[in-house]
Amino acid sequence: MLRKTPLIFIFCLFMTVLPAVTVLTYAEDKIVAIVNREIITQKDLDDFMNFMYLQLSAKYQGKELEDKMNGVRPDLLNRLIEDKLILEEAKKENIQVDEAMVKAKISEIKSNYPSEAEFQDALVKQGLTQADIEKRIREQLLIFEIIDLQIRKKIIVSPKEVTDFYEEHKEEFVQPETRRVNSLITKNEVLANKVISSLGQGADLDKISKEYSLELNDLGAVKKSQLVKEIEDVIFNMDVGSISKAIKVGEAYYIFKLEEILPLKKYNLVEVQEEIYYRLYELKMQEKLSRWLEDLRKKAYVEIKKG
Repeated sequence: MLRKTPLIFIFCLFMTVLPAVTVLTYAEDKIVAIVNREIITQKDLDDFMNFMYLQLSAKYQGKELEDKMNGVRPDLLNRLIEDKLILEEAKKENIQVDEAMVKAKISEIKSNYPSEAEFQDALVKQGLTQADIEKRIREQLLIFEIIDLQIRKKIIVSPKEVTDFYEEHKEEFVQPETRRVNSLITKNEVLANKVISSLGQGADLDKISKEYSLELNDLGAVKKSQLVKEIEDVIFNMDVGSISKAIKVGEAYYIFKLEEILPLKKYNLVEVQEEIYYRLYELKMQEKLSRWLEDLRKKAYVEIKKG
C-alpha cells in the first residue's frame, strides 16, 4: 500500500537584478556564492551544516546520523541558495514571524537535552550560538509561510482525480497474506529437541520460555520475502496454533508457533481515498515548488565560486 508522505519542509531564498556587491572577507571565510545582493561565505555554509547536524542529532544517533548527514551534505550549498531566493520573496510579501513560535521551536530543541548547560555545550561544539539557532528557525518559519502562500494554498485535488488514481493503481492497494508468529531461540540442539518433544497443540510459548530459560521473540505479522527461505517455507505451511520443528539458521535453533493468519485484503476506495489524496497533493506540491524555484532562479543573479 501507499503511505502518506509528510509535506516537504525545505530551507531556501531570492531577488532579481545583479547588484554591486561590496564585501570584506577574511581568507578563512571565503565567498562561496553570490545571490543578488547577498553573499554566502564558507562560514555560512559551515553554520548551516552544523544547524542541520543539531536538528538531525535530536532524532538520529551514530551511523544513522552520519548517513543522514552524508545524504544532505552534497546539496547544502544549493539549498542555501534557494533559502536566499525564497526568503527574498517572503520579504516582498511582508510576511512576519510569530516570535512565540520561534521560542516554542527553541524549547522543543532544548527538550532533547538533559539540561540547559548540555544544550549550550552542544551549541559550542557545533560552533553555534542560541542567536544563530533562533535566526535559522525564524527563516524556516518565513520559508514555510511563503511556500504556504504561493504553493500549498493553490493546490487542488479533485474527487475525480482520487477515483481515477485508485482505478489505475488498484494493485497497489492490496495487503498480502501475513502470518503472526512467535518463536523460541536457543543455540543448544539437545535443548531445542527437548522443548519440541514437550510442546503440544496450543502450547503457551511464554510459559515454556520461562521454564527452559529460552529467548522468546514475537515476530509480529510477517509476509513472504521478509524472512530467510528456510524459515519462510516452514511458517507459510503451518496451521494456526501449530508448532514447528527446530530449524537451524546459522548457529541458532528456532521453534515457531503460528498464532494467526491474516488473509490477503484488497482495500476499497473509501478505505484509501485519504491516502491517495495526500499522495496526489504531494506530487502536485513537488511539481509546483520545483517550477517556482526554477522561475525564481532564472530571474536572479546566482554565481557559485569555484575552488
